[in-house]
Amino acid sequence: MRVAALCSGGKDSAYSLWLALKQGHKVVRVVAMLPEREDSWMFHYPNIRLIDLFAECAGLPLLKAETSGVKEEELHDLECALRGLDVEGVVSGAISSNYQKNRIDSICKGLGLASIAPLWERAPAELMHEIVNSGFKAIVTSVAAQGFDESWLGREIDGSALRDLTELGRKYRVNPSGEGGEYESLVLDAPFFSKRIKPIKTKRVWRGTNGYLLVERAEIVEKR
Repeated sequence: MRVAALCSGGKDSAYSLWLALKQGHKVVRVVAMLPEREDSWMFHYPNIRLIDLFAECAGLPLLKAETSGVKEEELHDLECALRGLDVEGVVSGAISSNYQKNRIDSICKGLGLASIAPLWERAPAELMHEIVNSGFKAIVTSVAAQGFDESWLGREIDGSALRDLTELGRKYRVNPSGEGGEYESLVLDAPFFSKRIKPIKTKRVWRGTNGYLLVERAEIVEKR
């Protein structure tokens, strides 16, 4: 099936794209929504503009669309972006958010497209280990939950981080996949990348209980 992949540059959408490829789908385009506000209900905000580097590393055409980030209005923006694409389905990285999946499903139904969510209802801890063990390299770019501190910003999501996320889940009921908005991520390398993304200049923005890592400059480099 010819599909477009909704991508933010984060681990969930990137892993969904990878699974779609492994399932035999032909991913013909990456679609990225660029919210004008950081409290978007549907889309990632920090570092979304690095999606150009993501698409280049993946070797896929990119469609970018601006969205106000206002609840419900951004759904109309997504529908407009998907309308007219020469695809049969849309891949998304929803795991357990009914808000996200139901709205994507509704948009796809209205456009006559299949809604493909390879991660839907996967066990979070199992999924995270699968992502790490599959060769994805991602860093934490924002945190917004009890138990996280500034040291998490820029931290690689590896085995050590997964152990700490498990502990945060035990203490504070943090979802290890971050599906509840506890944290967001940026993929620097993936199995389907021909090259990788290297952050060159970053800045931490901390607000006492939450914050984000702004990647001010990054470049594409050869894989190690």
